[in-house]
Amino acid sequence: MSTARHTAKSPAPVILTVLATLLAFLALGGLAPARAASGTGLHISDGRLTEGNGNDFIMRGVNHAHTWYPGETQSLADIKATGANTVRVVLSDGYRWSRNGPDDVAAVIADCKANRLICVLEVHDTTGYGEDSAAGTLDHAADYWISLKDVLAGQEDYVIINIGNEPWGNTDPAGWTVPTTAAVKKLRAAGFAHTIMVDAPNWGQDWQNVMRDNAQAVYDADSTGNLLFSIHMYSVYNTAQKVTDYLNAFVDAGLPLVIGEFGGPADQYGDPDEDTMMSEAQRLGLGWIAWSWSGNTDPVLDLTIGFDPAQLSSWGERIFHGADGIAQTSHEATVYGGASEDTEAPTAPGTPAASAVTDTSAKLTWAASSDNVAVAGYDVVRVNGTTETTVASSATTSVTVTGLSAGTAYSFAVYARDAAGNRSARSAAVNVTTDEGSTTPAGSCSVGYKVVGQWQGGFQGEITIRNTGTAAIDGWTLGFSFANGQTITNMWGGTPTQTGGSVSVAPASYTATIAPNGTVTVGFTGSQSGTNAAPAAFTLSGAACAAA
Repeated sequence: MSTARHTAKSPAPVILTVLATLLAFLALGGLAPARAASGTGLHISDGRLTEGNGNDFIMRGVNHAHTWYPGETQSLADIKATGANTVRVVLSDGYRWSRNGPDDVAAVIADCKANRLICVLEVHDTTGYGEDSAAGTLDHAADYWISLKDVLAGQEDYVIINIGNEPWGNTDPAGWTVPTTAAVKKLRAAGFAHTIMVDAPNWGQDWQNVMRDNAQAVYDADSTGNLLFSIHMYSVYNTAQKVTDYLNAFVDAGLPLVIGEFGGPADQYGDPDEDTMMSEAQRLGLGWIAWSWSGNTDPVLDLTIGFDPAQLSSWGERIFHGADGIAQTSHEATVYGGASEDTEAPTAPGTPAASAVTDTSAKLTWAASSDNVAVAGYDVVRVNGTTETTVASSATTSVTVTGLSAGTAYSFAVYARDAAGNRSARSAAVNVTTDEGSTTPAGSCSVGYKVVGQWQGGFQGEITIRNTGTAAIDGWTLGFSFANGQTITNMWGGTPTQTGGSVSVAPASYTATIAPNGTVTVGFTGSQSGTNAAPAAFTLSGAACAAA
């Protein structure tokens, strides 16, 4: 991303219009097939990232903001539990943020290896150089990597060096080519044999095709040939044509490419076409690394809420359990002894048992599966005749399913999966009927509503629900109406259903219970067209709530 814990960025709208024409009509010109590289460990061969044994390695991973959240030491294990095979770790060379020293970087690498993840290490201080006055240079980043040579030596099987994140903004992006080439040469002259990853200009999105059109020359300047290009795909890539044109340009040229960052949720700049990014990457055998595990200032791109793997956002559900997502397509690196050789599925989980059933949620618990390598996680499905719908996922043997309707019969079953993507047989199903109604007494609630931030076409809102009664509220449905055509686009802390201006919100598992005099908060992003008045009234499970 562009700066610490920000979410998305884009050139001006007029630039987006130009981009549509550029990507549709510009030809590649002088790109020619890449040569096969030499080297040990992860390296480039015939335009593809391969392991030391020659097997293709296709990244299916997650970005993690380590430099801003050094205390989140459980995150890599949690990322691995999703089935990911790669983590891209945000570091700082000390130019802009606190420097991650040798001991810290060595610990990160050890953590990656302990969790059987390929480790992409990147310096974030370079972000937006030439446009952002606070950004550092690629040369400064190269010196940082050289200072870590003793830590990185011998890790070629496990570590890729991403010299600098998005190392050029939108100001004169043609200036990207010379310093990128120089930084690569500097690392090779210092003796680095690792695969090196280089990010594109235009804040990583290369909408002016500078990296695309100069990729062959930059690749040829690497004495080892172990150079991997990285495109960041956000709102610039809002149509299938733009995505496929860019990815196929590199594949057709035989040049190695990975989607080093990408987003899916709509933001103030547009709506990225993540479905095409993921499906086309799968078709072409290209890697991708989703942004980001957690901790964004605007949480629209948080895959998990509050670094909690049991609380996936809708973006997280899409990445981990959606079509062409990590659960379906990730394979562990063979250097860890798994992945492509693992064809054995886990055993079926035990029949789930239901407990703590409310009108909107139910807790499910089941006996663990076993696997010849390791079980990576479980997927809970709702069964309706011959139709299955994934409703929750967990790294453990229990989960609370939320967003259910009162007085309704459901049937749930569980699948287990391993890191190689093998899926077990389905467990037997459990039948659950939710409670008829809420425990919310009339007049025992208050609701506060505020707009946290607003931009052209969009805004972020926050709703705080307080239990003003003397008994706990266990399960609730929040109701309100927008008067100015606002639409919720993403929500955390609850699941929205919207018809016209009317909105109904069911709680997440961690907001379902409100203690006496306690509060829960639901946040969301939405679209708006100018007038953005707050809802006039709120109800909780049909009972009117006072304004807070």
